[in-house]
Amino acid sequence: MKVVLFCGGLGMRMRADNQSLPKPMMPIGSRPVLWHVMRYYAYFGHTDFVLCLGHGAQAVKDYFLNYQETASNDFMLTKGGAHVEMLGTDISDWTIRFIDTGMDTAIGERLRRVRPHLEGDGVFLANYGDVLTDAPMDELVAQFEASDAVAQMLAVKPQDSFHVVDVDGAGQVSGLVPVADMSLCINGGYFVLSQGIFDYLEEGDDLVMDGCVRAARDGKVRAVRYDGFWAPMDTLKERTALEEKYRHGISPWALWRDRPVQPGHPVTPVAL
Repeated sequence: MKVVLFCGGLGMRMRADNQSLPKPMMPIGSRPVLWHVMRYYAYFGHTDFVLCLGHGAQAVKDYFLNYQETASNDFMLTKGGAHVEMLGTDISDWTIRFIDTGMDTAIGERLRRVRPHLEGDGVFLANYGDVLTDAPMDELVAQFEASDAVAQMLAVKPQDSFHVVDVDGAGQVSGLVPVADMSLCINGGYFVLSQGIFDYLEEGDDLVMDGCVRAARDGKVRAVRYDGFWAPMDTLKERTALEEKYRHGISPWALWRDRPVQPGHPVTPVAL
């Protein structure tokens, strides 16, 4: 099953200057967050990737063209370094398509531009390329395939530390509720899609606010609530938090690792 990864955005909240790497290439440990997302999908057997490139496209291309397996795998060196034998591998069985989808292109339009590379795939996966989870992707796909939906998204609790203020017209505050404690969910950025989504996308559209909104009116969009690990990397603060976790050996999204990880929480469908 192909995985479409949207890698072309500017990532303005992450950038310190105009020369910053594209957000999906920001590292966690020795590898960019994009690699962590790809390894997650590969764990579930999905190793055919379509990268929708835009801003920072060359950085993404160069990274994989000059990929160093030794950075994250054991290996044996002999003959004074003249021979290196890999004892493990990351990406040797991956297929990666690098597709230029434009600099200032909405995500729905990026998806439309890679449609020719999805021919033959009745169902495919999609992701923003900068958000991590340990959700059971095989279960998510099974739920989608048992439905008549054209789109399904992971629904998660907001991570922000903001508070919702209940205030009257006179400015009197009657309550403060942390956003994370409310029952609302946000789009978690993990999509399962069918070819039918293209019936709801027009030129220049956004995937969610245009395509999914139209499809939801026809009852063709599902959401699966997930209360397990989920973390975005939209800001430097969020990246720092993930880097700190990883440095201390806490990486629940890294299901491919040999060491035990906490199991994900059950997933439940949410009506839209």
